[in-house]
Amino acid sequence: MKVKLLISSLLLGTAILAIAKAGDPVLMTINGKDIKLSEFEYLYHKNNQQQVEKETLEQYVDRFVLYKQKVADAEAAGIDTTSAFIREFEGYKKDLAAPYMTEDTTYLWQMVNEAYERYKKEIDIDHFMMPLGVNEEETQKGMARMDSIRNCVLAGEKWEILADKYSSDPSKQRNHGHYGYISSGMFPYEFENVVYNTPMGEVSMPFKTQYGIHMVRVNKMRDRDDVHAAHILKLFPKNATDEQKAVCKQQIDSVYQLLLAGANFEELAKKESQDGSARRGGDLGWFGRGRMVQPFEDISFNLADGAISEPFASQFGYHIVKKIGHGMPALSEMRENIEVAISRDGRAALIQERRFNDLKAKYNFKLNPELEGYLTKALTTNGKYDSTFVANAIKGCALPLFNFANNQSVPVSALAEQLNVKNNIPDLQNAKDYIMSKVDPIALRALTEHNSRELVNTNPEYRNLLNEYRDGMLLFEISNRRVWKAASKDTVGLEQYYAENRGKYLWDEPHFKGIILSAKSDSVMNLVKADIATIDPKNLTDALHEKYGADIRMERMVVKKGENNLADYLAFHEGEKPERKGFPEFMILEGGVISQPQEMADVRGAVTSDYQDVLEQRWKDELAKKYPAKINKKVLKKVK
Repeated sequence: MKVKLLISSLLLGTAILAIAKAGDPVLMTINGKDIKLSEFEYLYHKNNQQQVEKETLEQYVDRFVLYKQKVADAEAAGIDTTSAFIREFEGYKKDLAAPYMTEDTTYLWQMVNEAYERYKKEIDIDHFMMPLGVNEEETQKGMARMDSIRNCVLAGEKWEILADKYSSDPSKQRNHGHYGYISSGMFPYEFENVVYNTPMGEVSMPFKTQYGIHMVRVNKMRDRDDVHAAHILKLFPKNATDEQKAVCKQQIDSVYQLLLAGANFEELAKKESQDGSARRGGDLGWFGRGRMVQPFEDISFNLADGAISEPFASQFGYHIVKKIGHGMPALSEMRENIEVAISRDGRAALIQERRFNDLKAKYNFKLNPELEGYLTKALTTNGKYDSTFVANAIKGCALPLFNFANNQSVPVSALAEQLNVKNNIPDLQNAKDYIMSKVDPIALRALTEHNSRELVNTNPEYRNLLNEYRDGMLLFEISNRRVWKAASKDTVGLEQYYAENRGKYLWDEPHFKGIILSAKSDSVMNLVKADIATIDPKNLTDALHEKYGADIRMERMVVKKGENNLADYLAFHEGEKPERKGFPEFMILEGGVISQPQEMADVRGAVTSDYQDVLEQRWKDELAKKYPAKINKKVLKKVK
């Protein structure tokens, strides 16, 4: 549905003006439905914000009443109860509610700012790693061993010697536990968090990630100085021979000579580069040390801003690099990439967890204290967790899973859709833990949906915007049924209206009316011309289409001079022969120039538009009688 287009044309505004008032009085009633002053003022001010000539209040009231009468007619037609409407409206509700869920945006912005501030600094670290245990007990033993090694480091033992002897990090073979400079975004968030929160010169406490048990030492910190560069790449073929590499060298040298002669780097990159960045003119964006292969990195960093390197080889092929600039990219340039990174790592879960905790506190969430006892008893009776347990103890169970917001609840049966019935867990404690792990996703969804519903009651700005979208959707659909589509489908009405108003649709100048046939080649056109004489004119277009298919194109039209270049050339004998890509040959298959319309179809667009106006007026008269508006004049005087 073209809801946004309809709303903007009807209400002529785009800014959101929130009007929240205590004691919001009823301004008018239409079809038994009260319309509050705040809703009217919201739309009235929104309407006036972008109008060159402001409407008077009286003018807008008339238009607003008609708007609400049409919405009432849509509701009477049951449009708001159809599955298609409900599905689309629910989607809009979700999208419109998102900006008002301040917890999400606040936490996300905090994470973005943190990532950007960390990105400005590079930290030189030593790293020690040990494997996770097969269970939590073994992992804790590993943590204790790591703590012992930390004490050895603090006592003065060499990090590199301990790393070579005890670290499980494969990179120790080349770096002996010294990672060098790292920056934000290079490692998992849990790892990065420890690095950036460990004071200079100190050793962190042992910590876990999904990859193992870690310990880091922070040695030095420096300001980051990134490079913004673009390149042109000629790739080496797989397992390239010296001869193939020589061909690449010749190709890149030719490109370099064009650059020396003044060719545009971006255009050459788009045309010649074999890297994915070619579509962006070779632009690689910003990058820091350690992100590119050598010698690409050193050459990029050592160039002057704006300079272009000579061709050089890397393990991938031959490059030419242009250094666009250096320093630190602005947050606005990095924000999108940072947000993508956040959505893919542990920070996304942290944001969701904080939001979940806020919602639980906001709506007084309480897990049913009887739940664990019920699950223990049911699992004991069944003997294990399996499909039989789910069918007997979960499906159909009305016991509350949890309560929130004035004793609203979700039943235990909601767990059924979350549980894997193919699992078979004989250990009853593990089974209960598995079941309980499925409660939080259900609770988060229930609280989020409730929060969205509550916005209607607690946020006037959101409520008005949501009502506007709902009414706009209804208005579009009912207008389509009663006017727009109705006019085009009512062929009898159109013909009658045209017959009664034929004089309104006379032309000021002749039109070409007919079919122009285009062919892919002159040989096809010659065959078509030969066939035309042998085909019954009544079946001509169908027969030609069936025989020649995609080799020809037929265009039926009613156009005046200047509206179609084919008609101009063939029928009005104006201008040079048009160039038609793929179909260079054309002819008039049937028809010719006429001075006036011969039938309603010749002016169907204009007739349909005028007939829509007739239907619109009939509808307005019907609405005024069917849904009279009762306006409180005293409240209307309060409109500002």
